Amino acid sequence: MREAVFYGEIIEEYPEDLRGESCFVFHTKDQRVIHVVCSPKVEYLAIITAYLPAADQWSADFKVRK
Repeated sequence: MREAVFYGEIIEEYPEDLRGESCFVFHTKDQRVIHVVCSPKVEYLAIITAYLPAADQWSADFKVRK
């Protein structure tokens, strides 16, 4: 998850989210994909959720929802 935050690709941004700005990050390593939703705060980065996406719910590159 740490590598996803530092080296991942932002595939969606939510600047107007009611809970505060957040983004959706995609990262792959050793053929494993992880999705992380995080929100920058003044003193820290809040991790909202992180998961291994299901192939049947995403495009072949895991960057677009079906």
